[in-house]
Amino acid sequence: MRKRIFITATNTAIGKTYTTKLLLKEFASRGILVGVIKLIETGVIDSHACDGEALLECVKGLNPKLWALEVEDIVPITYELAAAPFVASNNRPLDFKKIQTKIEEMEAFCDLLLIEGAGGLYVPIDEKTMMIDLISHFNAVALLVTHCSLGCINDTLLSKKALEDRAIPHAIAFNCRKTDEDFATVSQPYFLHTNIKVFKVDEDIDTLCDVLYNL
Repeated sequence: MRKRIFITATNTAIGKTYTTKLLLKEFASRGILVGVIKLIETGVIDSHACDGEALLECVKGLNPKLWALEVEDIVPITYELAAAPFVASNNRPLDFKKIQTKIEEMEAFCDLLLIEGAGGLYVPIDEKTMMIDLISHFNAVALLVTHCSLGCINDTLLSKKALEDRAIPHAIAFNCRKTDEDFATVSQPYFLHTNIKVFKVDEDIDTLCDVLYNL
């Protein structure tokens, strides 16, 4: 089985796809054949899966073996309504077989697979499945992408505890934006005091790749 890294976040619109693209580029720069899957994407209208298309364009430029891929190979399950999959699918049971097939097809052409989730860890997918369940189901380690604005301490610790309670190996990446200039004074001191590694997506992507690859 290939190395699998699951990119999750403390919420939606935190920067999972942005981070996934940076990881793809960094791993590829090391001579690693990379692949990517976004398991589920909602808010897809007229087959226009924005995240999936961005990931497809990125990975095709990094792994020549993936030149023939279509967006359906990157995003196996899509829904039109921009909502949690449970709601967007009318609680339709998740098609694990379809996802597993796409993962196996992708892994035939790569050595490392990045799997991007949807929303946060406790986004409901169907009656029995939360997003966090997929990390263990597909035998992946996790990267938790979190924000740097006020409230990130609470959001980060809640998701961190959820991963720890499931014994899921993980790292944490802070996606700081230009408007987060107060992170160093308002939130970062707590993380430094508690010895939680503060890896920033833009500044520390090389170190993050080292950590994730060795989890």
